[in-house]
Amino acid sequence: MDMEFAGKTSEELKKAASRNTIIIFPIGQTEEHGKHLPVMTDAFIAEKIAYGAAKRLHGKMPVLVMPTIWSGYSTREVRKWAGTVSLSLDTFMDMVLEICGSLIDMGFRKIVLISSHGNHTGALEVVVRKIADLYGVYIALTIPTVIARDEIASLLRAGRRGSCHGGEYETSLMLYLAEELVRKDRLTSADILRIKSKFYPGKVFISTWGLQKSKTGIYGDPTVATKETGKKIFESILDVYSPFLIEYGRQKREKTK
Repeated sequence: MDMEFAGKTSEELKKAASRNTIIIFPIGQTEEHGKHLPVMTDAFIAEKIAYGAAKRLHGKMPVLVMPTIWSGYSTREVRKWAGTVSLSLDTFMDMVLEICGSLIDMGFRKIVLISSHGNHTGALEVVVRKIADLYGVYIALTIPTVIARDEIASLLRAGRRGSCHGGEYETSLMLYLAEELVRKDRLTSADILRIKSKFYPGKVFISTWGLQKSKTGIYGDPTVATKETGKKIFESILDVYSPFLIEYGRQKREKTK
């Protein structure tokens, strides 16, 4: 409760804003993740990372965790499977922008978004720029698979072909964080990525859903996922977040002449 924004009183939040408290804002999605993972996977992972990162800052600087956004945008292809609760991109972007605007109006100036849903990346980059233009406040967009890309890559057995949507990365994390929610008898490698290109992924963005049809609603190979790998991935992500959050929290904006 001590780190929960929603558990504080108005008076306590006013004081928190005056102390330059960092707001960590987890953003996920409710959507299908194949036959073996729950539809809450993206939101669940974002929230666990947010609280894990906040605990690492205990005693170093003040931090509060926002309630997790559990619904956002998913492509039409994903909506073919039951369980996907999708908002339009405009609605999603407006929601994040206005929530952050409310925080800024309260006096908070350090806001870190933790996004664990791939479809949100471009939209959130636009939101971050809009907030800068509207408020003169520079919030941070972070994506666990990007901020800890090298650390995660070193731990994956199936590599990038095995981790995209519901693959080794997410399944390993879920096995570590909530093993009881993983349907181990439904794991399949039928949708391991088969795309061969020197441009994709990495140099050119094309939605995976338009390049390879999914049979089960995932992309990757969850059959090689393990609880042990999940623990190492989770700790590696937090190891990277800790120094970033401290640096961001202490960073002062240069005054323009």
